[in-house]
Formats: sequence, structure tokens, C-alpha cells
Amino acid sequence: MWNRLQQRARDLKRETYALYLAYRDPRTPWYARIVVACVVAYALSPIDLIPDFMPILGYLDDLVLLPLGIALALRRIPADVMRESRAHAAHASQRPTSWAAAAVIVAIWLGIAGLGLWWFIRMLYR
Repeated sequence: MWNRLQQRARDLKRETYALYLAYRDPRTPWYARIVVACVVAYALSPIDLIPDFMPILGYLDDLVLLPLGIALALRRIPADVMRESRAHAAHASQRPTSWAAAAVIVAIWLGIAGLGLWWFIRMLYR
């Protein structure tokens, strides 16, 4: 069972990379790119909806949300684009690293945390 879960995790990573490649393909429609960008950003983000250190629940969001997001994205990407992206992802040895994308994700999360802190302090001193 553990080996099967590990294989599933590797498949999810490869599929996420294939989605990234499909996102960069000019034949991918703009609305599919938006869905793919959200899915890939969530998959590559070090910050999860439920932190991974929480037993069971931490990995449950990855095991549920990622496949649902991938399925939604796959419905919007042309089949030939996805076939080519999967073939390229199968041969790729490393996943993409975009420091600009990471900075945007971190900035969004810091902005959300800052707004939450501002709201909390404001509520405290009312």
C-alpha cells in the first residue's frame, strides 16, 4: 500500500509538471491557463490549505484538492497539447523553478497574513 501511495505521489508530480508545460503552450486557451496556473501554484507552493505537519489532514488536502484541480484543468486543455506535455514531462528530470512565481505566492500569503493580523488588532482595540 505504501509503495502504491508513493507511486501515486510521483504520478501527481509528473502530471503537475505536464500541466505547467501545457500552460506554456500557445495552443492552450486563456481560460485553461487560469485554471492551470492556480493548480500548479497550489501544487508547487510550500504553503498548503492545511499544513502538512497535521497528521492525516495535512496530506488529505493534497490527495483531494490536487487531483480535483488537475481533473478540472485537463478538461480545458486540448488533448494533443496534453499528450505532448506528458511525453515531455516523462523525459524531464527536474521540475520547473520560477523564483518570480515563488515570490508572488509568498507575497500573496504574506498579504493575507498581514490583513488577518491588521483585522485581529483592530478587533482587539475596539
